[in-house]
Amino acid sequence: MTIRDVILQIAQIATTLALAPLLQGVILQFEERVQRGQGPGIFQPYRDLWKLFHKQIVVPQTASWLYWVAPFVAFATTMTVPILIPVLTNYPLPLSDMGDILGGGLILTLGSFMITLAGLDTRSAYGGIGSSRSVMVAILAEPTLILVFVGITLLAKAMLPFVVNHLLVAEPSVYWGPTHLFLVAAFFVLLLVETDRLPIHSSTHIEIYMIEEARILEYSGPMLAILKWASMMKQFVLYTIFCNVLLFPWGLSYAGTAIGIVGSIMALMLKFLLVACLVVVVETVQSRLRFFRYQEPLAASFMLAVLAIVGTQLR
Repeated sequence: MTIRDVILQIAQIATTLALAPLLQGVILQFEERVQRGQGPGIFQPYRDLWKLFHKQIVVPQTASWLYWVAPFVAFATTMTVPILIPVLTNYPLPLSDMGDILGGGLILTLGSFMITLAGLDTRSAYGGIGSSRSVMVAILAEPTLILVFVGITLLAKAMLPFVVNHLLVAEPSVYWGPTHLFLVAAFFVLLLVETDRLPIHSSTHIEIYMIEEARILEYSGPMLAILKWASMMKQFVLYTIFCNVLLFPWGLSYAGTAIGIVGSIMALMLKFLLVACLVVVVETVQSRLRFFRYQEPLAASFMLAVLAIVGTQLR
């Protein structure tokens, strides 16, 4: 372990912390532009976080220790995953061997699980609605996510995301093969689900559509800021896995030099712009669905993951 490796490890976490709100702002701006609106600007999430960190905390009388612990667990888990995945470099850094791609998924799930418990802990009707709806979606989303990771593992014969990245870069036949394309399509649906972009989600306080907003409705001030920041970082991490491991495995630093890291950050933002445009278009062109139809895109994603696993056995 060298000092440069330690600095690069910290840089991956710092990049996630600093750019996650910017990604959220870009997506919201794209949505407004597609709907012929002006939008608040791509830096609005930073201003929102600053405002929340300077507000007072109001705690429900029914809240227990779970209410206080959940935001910090969610924040810590999303800050841990960038250590395990290729954010800026295409080679493992000193702490990257702490877990594989499946372990990163389980860490993200832990944070979501704690937020679900906190939503129930306050005994609020809205918190109960959001938590129950979140669990209903997770019943199909989590097994599908595991199947996607299994498919990636069978494709690369390894569970480390860096190995998958190297395989797709080195062998174009694998990249353009049906197995990889099925995995990309399945993960894209999961990306929509996990970032609240399905037509059953809503970021507004409309009871019939609330899922994520309902779970954290009882939070305020700095606690709410931590939760929102954690949600933005989770979105950033999922975009990073989708872009750097599956869809665009190029553009990462090979030597870890300063110029290479700057280039990696620029390439990462370009990848995010392309994927964000696609996500916004897919979200916008779809009609609003009733909640009970949430299983349709998840079932399609599940079948794509199964087809990918079958494809790996036929190679």
